[in-house]
Amino acid sequence: SYLTFQQCSNLTTRGCYIHLFVCRSQRSSLSLVDSAGRVSEEIPLNPSDYCPYSATGNATGGVVYANYGRPEDFKWLKREDVSVAGCVVVMRVGGGVSFAEKVWLAEKNGASGALIYPDPADVPQDPRRLGLNTHTVHLGSGDPFTPGFPSFNHTQFPPIQSSGLPLIPALVTHSAVLCLSQLTGPSCPRPWQGRLPYVRCVVGPQFSNGRRVQMSVQNVMKPILLNNIFSSLEGRVEPDQYIILGAQRDSLGPGAVKSGVGTAILLELARTFSAMVKKGFSPRRSLLFVSWDAGDFGNVGATEWLEGYLSMLHLKAVAYFSLDQAVMGNRVLSAYTSPLLVDLLDAAIRQERAYPFINTPLDSVSRLQEVLGGRLGVTGRSLGELVGEMVLRLAHDHILPLPHLFECFYSCLNLSLSCDLCVCVQSRGLSPQWVFSARGDYSRAAETLTACLLMCILQVEYYFLSQYVSAVETPFRHVIHGRGNHTLSALTEHLGLLTSDPGRFDESSFRRQLALFTWTLQGAANALNGDVWSIHNMHRFTH
Repeated sequence: SYLTFQQCSNLTTRGCYIHLFVCRSQRSSLSLVDSAGRVSEEIPLNPSDYCPYSATGNATGGVVYANYGRPEDFKWLKREDVSVAGCVVVMRVGGGVSFAEKVWLAEKNGASGALIYPDPADVPQDPRRLGLNTHTVHLGSGDPFTPGFPSFNHTQFPPIQSSGLPLIPALVTHSAVLCLSQLTGPSCPRPWQGRLPYVRCVVGPQFSNGRRVQMSVQNVMKPILLNNIFSSLEGRVEPDQYIILGAQRDSLGPGAVKSGVGTAILLELARTFSAMVKKGFSPRRSLLFVSWDAGDFGNVGATEWLEGYLSMLHLKAVAYFSLDQAVMGNRVLSAYTSPLLVDLLDAAIRQERAYPFINTPLDSVSRLQEVLGGRLGVTGRSLGELVGEMVLRLAHDHILPLPHLFECFYSCLNLSLSCDLCVCVQSRGLSPQWVFSARGDYSRAAETLTACLLMCILQVEYYFLSQYVSAVETPFRHVIHGRGNHTLSALTEHLGLLTSDPGRFDESSFRRQLALFTWTLQGAANALNGDVWSIHNMHRFTH
């Protein structure tokens, strides 16, 4: 269904059309086979539960249970000499790890396939009643066949695909007990023990009766036309500076929390601001209300629009408010934000217990009302008022309320660029002076800025996107909050190998990591400073 904002006068509406491929499951299967490869038992699959963007193909082998499939879980298996190479890795839903990360880590450790299931210890309801719906296993966002650039208006691009697409097949099932109950091997750590009936927690990879698991994924790719819906209120003084509010519109299940609540709040905020304009309110900056399509396939609608207008958004987007999953069935406020907006949230704490029905057929309005004790309307209104207050301040105030602009970035750098780094790199004949000098330049440049320098403020996050990795190959390029070998966390993790596993430390790779991170940091300092005459660097070349 398509939303419009026609009831909101003073708002303009237009569509953004995106062309991408979505994969749908055809004839996928899961079974136990004997030593001769004959099927001895079929394991039931729900036809509506599949993993979009899973690799198509077959995998046959033993089974290794890897708890939640987190990095530390695979490290434990390695310490216990349990190899997942050539095996199907079984992982349970949750643990703070997305389906995509679970499959990527299984593949990285040599698995031939990935099987994900909901354990009763994590899903309070009877898992036999719950569908898992779809969970994309693309380790990235947007259309995985136009990575780093937009797929607008059926434009023809050369064949290319995201490096975040898995190379192994992945399935979801509610019948993992049929695999795990027959495993032999080392016992699991106590925290790994779930609540599946008749399962003695061991990690495998062998079956007590000599069987193996055989899985087959036959996903089919289809082109789909998407529609993002945009509405705007033009600012009075700085109309080319945008405050954006967005919500996912689609859901493959009932989606009360997944898409319904966020869409309702988005519409209500649009109606409220429109009514304020009718009564004389005129925002200083422009407001943009967006209903995104294809969120369930990896925020495709939002990402493709972002890729299409990346240069403009770097210069003109003040802030983005995501209304997705705005009400999660409890009375605890939870907020996640860029460090630049921390001061705008003076009452944000972590949520105690997740809404258990998300991504299931039970994510209905009636079930959400039941969890909230009939207070869905009141809760949604309160959340809308909170977001509205923050948007109002950003849209109206002459000086943006971002006084502690750089503190979090600087504290992150202080945390990792410690004396340990100094001692370790010096022991390898390296000098840490360059990186500490870059940090000092950044700190001094940040201190000279004031909140009224809006153009600099809008560029801060941009400066921390690494220029030395490809947006096609590495979609999360932020050196502090991103993911990949270019990040500060990857640098410090590699450094930690000097004490934990010296044989795996690669001095050449570390030198490259350190140099590229330092140049990113120095580039941010140079850009914030803006005065080429006060930059003191010595450049050397080899001849």
